[in-house]
Amino acid sequence: MVKLDIMSDPICPWCYIGKANLDRALAQRPDHPFMITWHPFQLNPDMPKGGMDRRTYLETKFGGKEGAVKAYAPIVDHAEKAGVTINLEAIKTTPNTLDAHRLIHWAGIEGRQTEVVDALFQAYFVDGRDIGDADVLADIADSCGMDASVVLRLLATDEDRREIVERDAAARGMGINSVPTFIVASQHAVPGAQPTELWLKVLDDLAQTAS
Repeated sequence: MVKLDIMSDPICPWCYIGKANLDRALAQRPDHPFMITWHPFQLNPDMPKGGMDRRTYLETKFGGKEGAVKAYAPIVDHAEKAGVTINLEAIKTTPNTLDAHRLIHWAGIEGRQTEVVDALFQAYFVDGRDIGDADVLADIADSCGMDASVVLRLLATDEDRREIVERDAAARGMGINSVPTFIVASQHAVPGAQPTELWLKVLDDLAQTAS
């Protein structure tokens, strides 16, 4: 097996697109060697716990409505090419994602990490749900076969909060300043939403090396 560590945030559109491109490559190489682990990286670590109005967030970040529209134009284009749905009109809140990362961490313990990451992307980008809300996160956990009542109890505590913050800080300390960032075999960093063709080449190179 080959470790594939992915630094990601479930509200990052490029992470959503990058995963779709990777998934397409993995589907074409079903005997791939990747063992995937998802790691926390908050795009907005200083976001208020309750999040903020999506329009206010975008216009503040990109200097007004025109800047926000310009910034999202390439995202919409790449999403279409990747075959994923981004329903921007449905997204009303930009959440704090610390609790979503805690859920991803707990999902990893149960071997359901990628399934939960998929469900978070679906909830946020397609359904426009607030993935900073504990009830929404518990519902997502339940849909992936986790115990929603346990997740709700954990979210009401500080369980693993510090670990997530420290792992995020460790990624930044390694020089990672944007997501997605993929690290292959603990050695090679692949930043950005890479096309399916690149992942096919990586997989074929790994297969050749192993043979």
